[in-house]
Amino acid sequence: MVAGAHVSLPYPEVATVERGTLDEQTAAIAEALPARPVVVGGCCCAHIGAARGLALRVERLGVVYIDAHGDLNTPESSPSGDLWGMPFRMILDAGVVDAADVALVGARSLDAPEVAYMVAVGIDDSIDRALEDVDATYVALDLDVLDPREIDVLIPEPNGFSTSELEALLDDLASATTIAGIGVTGFLSTERNATVARRMLAAAGF
Repeated sequence: MVAGAHVSLPYPEVATVERGTLDEQTAAIAEALPARPVVVGGCCCAHIGAARGLALRVERLGVVYIDAHGDLNTPESSPSGDLWGMPFRMILDAGVVDAADVALVGARSLDAPEVAYMVAVGIDDSIDRALEDVDATYVALDLDVLDPREIDVLIPEPNGFSTSELEALLDDLASATTIAGIGVTGFLSTERNATVARRMLAAAGF
């Protein structure tokens, strides 16, 4: 999963974080964040530290989680037990952001416990609702939200966004809110993927 973090992007490298545990990684990412970070990782767990660090800088942080998967499982609910199916839930359960201030966009592979949790706490794909009262926004972008014909990802799911659709979504987000930081995860380290990642980051204003 680490290989997805090694891509050529036109931004200065502030830190490379490789730690033995998720807790250590989360703390290191949160501490290393520059003023307006681009966080790149293989696993979506990189979003935990990014959101935690940014939430300390504003009174109310919103999160737009753009992913083919919900990442809303817990160790008890997860069919696989894999941590990469849990980072969004970890962000919420830790109180980093409130469920009222998040949106899950592009998800098309959800486990039944994830759906039940979303209904219980009121999470949906409404960006307008999620960002109504926030001061700034973190965009958690897993590139598996794209159709797998357009990109090589770790966990492909069919019927995703086109690159043009995702680019338009990010452009709209950049116009609607202050994007304090963005994380890009879930993709393999290939030049084709790096080109797509650069295009999406530019659309988000980075």
